[in-house]
Order: sequence, then structure tokens, then C-alpha cells
Amino acid sequence: MNILITGATSGIGKQLAIDYLEGGHTVFCCGRNTAALQELTQQYPATAVSLSFDVSNLAQCATALKNVPALDIVILNAGTCEYVNAEKFDAELFARVMRINLDGTANCLQFLIPKIQSEGTLALMGSSSSYLPLPRAEAYGASKAAIEYLAATLRISLANANVKVSYIAPGFVETPLTDLNDFPMPMRVDVHYASREIRRGLAANKRQIHFPRRFTWILKVIGMLPLRIQQYLIAKTLAY
Repeated sequence: MNILITGATSGIGKQLAIDYLEGGHTVFCCGRNTAALQELTQQYPATAVSLSFDVSNLAQCATALKNVPALDIVILNAGTCEYVNAEKFDAELFARVMRINLDGTANCLQFLIPKIQSEGTLALMGSSSSYLPLPRAEAYGASKAAIEYLAATLRISLANANVKVSYIAPGFVETPLTDLNDFPMPMRVDVHYASREIRRGLAANKRQIHFPRRFTWILKVIGMLPLRIQQYLIAKTLAY
């Protein structure tokens, strides 16, 4: 298969790229870290193709993705996380997170949707933070909630083109990004676990891939409760 992964230079994206490459697939590895991309192409010279660009830059996306061939799987994984101090709300921080996570996804969609083959798969990387409001996640959570909605609407809109759409909602995963967190991360899993769950979910055509399920189902259940109870439980158990 031909597979394209953004954010393939670290964390979940890198592990996904490695695992698909180990499976003999051709993987278009996208990212800004040219050294990490070179490492992948040196390790898998026959099947790894590196594309260096910034997803938040529409012109760079146009240039980098122009000659990509027909694709079987597209995983739009590139993203960032910064936390907000609501009492000193930083509009620039908020815009920066939205520009990378949401606008970056949209930029890639413009050029990649036409390249997805019939019966192909489009996967958008979200977060289990989209299931309910979490402290300090005003920017990150809002961007991922928007991606969840985007995935749901694309699933409807692309049905006639026979393109399957999956929304990926991990809990805490051990990555360079989460290593920066200064709060407890219950049930955190490693990138090997995350990659395995995502690849299994995509192979099974799951509309929503969330893990670890014991953690994500807790969030889902809390998210179905009345807002007053949600706020009470979040304040008691998830405040940081």
C-alpha cells in the first residue's frame, strides 16, 4: 500500500511510519525535522519517501504534496500541544495551536483528499480530550474537538467517493510532547501500543479509534453526564 503520514519524525507518527515500513508498505514520511526524515529513508531506502514541509504553511503543503501518487491510507497526525492559563489568556498561544492542529490538517486535506483511492482511508489524529472539557486545555482541546467534528462531517461527505474516515482519540501516550507535561498522566501507554491500536483500528475500518479503552471510556461516560456533575468530577479528579 501507499501510505502518507504527517508528523512522522517523532512520537506516534514516527512509530506508525516504522511499523508500516516494516510491513513492506511504501510510506511517505512528512515532517519538519529533516535529520529524522533522512534517518528513515536511510533505514528503509526502498520504501520510505521523505517530504519535508510545515503543515501550517499552505504554499509548502502545495509544493511538497504535488507529486504524491494515489494513496491507500492518509494519516494526518502532525500537531502540537500548549496549555493555557485562563486568567492570563494568551491569544497568540491559542492561535498557534489552532494554526498547527486545525489549519495544518485543513491545508493537507486540500491536496490529499483528491489523491485517496476508492476504498482508501483518511485518518485524523484527535485526542480523548475532545470528549469533555479539561483544565488548561482550552486551545488543545478546542482544536481536537474541531477535528472530531471535521472527521464526522468528512465521513458523510466522502461516502460517495468510497473514502473511509477514522477519528483517532488517544489518551496519554509517551512522546516527546507529553514528556513536557507537569501533571500526572493516568494509564499512559507507549508509542508501540498506540501504533498497534491505530493500525488495527484502521484495518478494521473503525470510525473512531480510542485507547487505552479503560481510560477513554471513563472520559466518555463522564462526558455523557450533566454538565454540573462533569464539572464536579473534573475539579475533584483532573484538576492540575
